[in-house]
Amino acid sequence: MQKTSSRLLALLSLLQTHRGWSGEDLAERLGITSRTVRRDMDRLRELGYPITTVKGPAGGYRLEAGAVLPPLLFDDGQAVALAVALQTAAAGTAVAEDATRALATLRQVMPPRLRHRIDLLRTTAVPPPAAHDTLRADTQVLMELSRVIHAREELRFDYAPSSGTSADHPCRVQPHHLVTWRHHWYLVAWDLHREDWRTFRVDRIRPRTPTGPRFTPRELPGGDVSAFITSRFRGNDGTTTDWPCRGEVILHLPAADVAPFAQDGIVEELGPRHCRLVLGSWSWTGLAAAIGRFDTDIEVIGPPQLVTAFGDLAARCAHAARTTGPETVQAPFPPA
Repeated sequence: MQKTSSRLLALLSLLQTHRGWSGEDLAERLGITSRTVRRDMDRLRELGYPITTVKGPAGGYRLEAGAVLPPLLFDDGQAVALAVALQTAAAGTAVAEDATRALATLRQVMPPRLRHRIDLLRTTAVPPPAAHDTLRADTQVLMELSRVIHAREELRFDYAPSSGTSADHPCRVQPHHLVTWRHHWYLVAWDLHREDWRTFRVDRIRPRTPTGPRFTPRELPGGDVSAFITSRFRGNDGTTTDWPCRGEVILHLPAADVAPFAQDGIVEELGPRHCRLVLGSWSWTGLAAAIGRFDTDIEVIGPPQLVTAFGDLAARCAHAARTTGPETVQAPFPPA
């Protein structure tokens, strides 16, 4: 049987990860008797942890949130996971500085054996390209958006659709969710002017005050924010996550050479030098261009729209080759 101190730590760890535990479940997880569980609960209460007894046929226990809660305790696995998450957040995110300080604080209070494990597990999280550094969302804007979402208040803000736009345009929305997609923060909201769902880049939002009246939230198409965002960024209406354009081809390359670059496509090996690729995109021309980058012979299985897109793309490339000759390209350095 575990020592009392280590057993209490394990018990706290379980209580912090589950809304309610029955006495029998806790006893089974810790390898102790139900009587020992009751005694350990009394010890934790004496230490100041607000543990309530759940009434019912089986009975149980729950760790409540309290105004005066002793320091949270983490087992080894939780501490390692938290440290790795903070290292990742410290690279190219809106909370990078806070994550770095939190990681330093966490490391200081760890026992030497665990601190050594964390040091061995140090990772390098690659941030977005330097050109994207200026697109990080402002922490204060994120907090304000979180507040109005929770309060269900209409939001007015100025929005810059693109970096090349000279002036922002006003928006009035019912905010619903904050999401991250490929290193950027987005606000999912019902646009009251367009009467449709939209996604707004948070780094381009300039909130106005005061906020508008409270509203009754609408239901997102499909009911799931993750599926909705995936669908919208694939050019759909938010109700399906499938690509609007999907085609099938045979490439004269080994499947092992294609798979690492197929993203969410399906690669099937047909032989040592041939494979079948099923891939999707937001447009037929975009799909043809994505397949063409594999730099090999291509046999289109279907559909006919993909064949047409390859023809259109070939014509455009041929036109570009004719109109962009050596005489139209500026030399990188002046002649000697």
